[in-house]
Amino acid sequence: MDDQNKNLILATALSFLVILVWFVLFPPPEPATNLEQTEISATDGDGLQTPSAAGPSTIGEATSEPAEAAPEANAPRVEIDTPRLTGSLSLSGGRIDELFLKDYKVSLEDDAPIVELLSPVGSESAYYALYGWAPGAGLAGTDVPGPNTLWQVESGETLGVDSPVTLVWNNGKGLTFRRTIAVDEDYMFTVTQSVENASQTEVGMAPYGILARHGMGEEGDLPGLKNFFILHEGVIGMADGTLSEVDYGDVREFDIDPNERAQAEVYQVKENGWIGFTDHYWMTTLIPEPGSAFKAAAKYDARRKIYQTETVLPTLTVAPGETAQVTTRLFAGAKEWETIREYQAQGVQKFIDSIDWGWFFFLTKPIFWLLHNINALIGNMGWSIIGLTLIIKAILFPLAFKSYVSMAKMKELQPQMEALKEAAGDDRQKLQQGMMELYKKEKVNPAAGCLPILLQIPIFFSLYKVIFVTIELRHAPWFGPFRDLSAPDPTSIMNLFGLLPWAGPEPGTLMATIFIGILPLLLGISMWLQQKLNPAPTDPTQAMIFAWMPWVFMFMLGSFASGLVIYWIANNTITFTQQYLIMRSQGYKPDVFGNIMSSFKRTPKTDDK
Repeated sequence: MDDQNKNLILATALSFLVILVWFVLFPPPEPATNLEQTEISATDGDGLQTPSAAGPSTIGEATSEPAEAAPEANAPRVEIDTPRLTGSLSLSGGRIDELFLKDYKVSLEDDAPIVELLSPVGSESAYYALYGWAPGAGLAGTDVPGPNTLWQVESGETLGVDSPVTLVWNNGKGLTFRRTIAVDEDYMFTVTQSVENASQTEVGMAPYGILARHGMGEEGDLPGLKNFFILHEGVIGMADGTLSEVDYGDVREFDIDPNERAQAEVYQVKENGWIGFTDHYWMTTLIPEPGSAFKAAAKYDARRKIYQTETVLPTLTVAPGETAQVTTRLFAGAKEWETIREYQAQGVQKFIDSIDWGWFFFLTKPIFWLLHNINALIGNMGWSIIGLTLIIKAILFPLAFKSYVSMAKMKELQPQMEALKEAAGDDRQKLQQGMMELYKKEKVNPAAGCLPILLQIPIFFSLYKVIFVTIELRHAPWFGPFRDLSAPDPTSIMNLFGLLPWAGPEPGTLMATIFIGILPLLLGISMWLQQKLNPAPTDPTQAMIFAWMPWVFMFMLGSFASGLVIYWIANNTITFTQQYLIMRSQGYKPDVFGNIMSSFKRTPKTDDK
């Protein structure tokens, strides 16, 4: 086998390896679960795991007993109506189990329904919040309100901003329980639970809060999950400054034996913390008052396919004639940066970290802050991304200047390097020594061109994370057919790149991969132009591989979010302009549209002799 065939096989193998690694790191979004093919049954009851007064104490310890009866399907309900929320709470268990987000629609269609966050048991994907008391000393389970206890409305008709609702229940043995629920103008509920002891006996009980999600499918998967590599979906919690993230798949491992009690992952919080479920754009979180010690747990019931998080506060002792109360909060809504930051300012410790900033959080946070403020000035996320790219390129310009100057000098030394190769033959040590002496003599640093590229890698990943994760880009328009920068390019040759009034191929399909939109096409052209400024490899096989790379990436990246493709196009265009001008300043006039092997033509300087 000759060297040329060996090089071809090696280059082909490396190309496939690059493509494989890329799709492992950035797989295309999976289609949403078809809810019509899933079933749920509440005939065996809620299956909810309610805490004991002692609360979870050790990892792996069973923390609860299953409830036997299902909540009353026709129980009276109290309406929830705020500027941003609508829904209702059920008097069966006093559950907050029906909640819609008024500001967000499921899709871009005018008649699309608004996003449903919480839903009651018996729906296709039950998801709800429940509060209560775990019985302690001197109490049986029936002496405290359970998850299905039927409450009465004591005051309030509709739960809204500045109009709380109070529920009441009497156990017939001298204990009266009240639950007052309030909500602010955004997504925060405040739940105050109290117990009045009119009996002759001292009692003990522990207040708790529960978030429960009923899973779907054979593996207990939940509908609508993205299952994307760089996105965390599942349990999220903060315990005294330490963030914990557990994917839904890992939560399922907490149930060791589906025929036994649910197993739990337990966190002991001394002063400040919270726990809940987070998805791509939405989140529910149980938040005890700052300064409160509590135990938090995450668990899974495999038989009923229920994911659950809970907070259990220390047991309260209530003497005869006394009243005890405790206040906690519940966040249920969209993961908006400004809203969550405001709640953090109000005392919810590190609540901003509930947004998945990723490994490069030290870059992701300031990049998003900058993008957010640019958008506040411009009012358009597409142009804001381009503005952000200009600022990042301006910051990196000193390094880029050194890189492109070094590249020009390296090209100038290429004939001398070829001569050294011929003189050294197979003696690699002699070749290396000769090249080092040449670099030292000409004051060239061959590594200078790599530094800007290395610095841009974490910046690229950080920006990708920002565009993919933050809700501010969801359904954010740019212009014309680009109505959602978090979605792939909707244009295609099939609709004349958005000029015809019908949609292109469905994103993620083979047709969408083949008939790409205008943004991926511009991306390929910008990559090709930038590549033309770089010295071509001397090996013809490598040169061929590099020549095909822009067009391969054009098809590979066509299914990515439009906002990210806009960044790539802007970055490539600015890089090309910078590199072209810098090389011209160093005495070279790149022939962009000429032969690839003659991309550099020396223009003598006036002081050359």
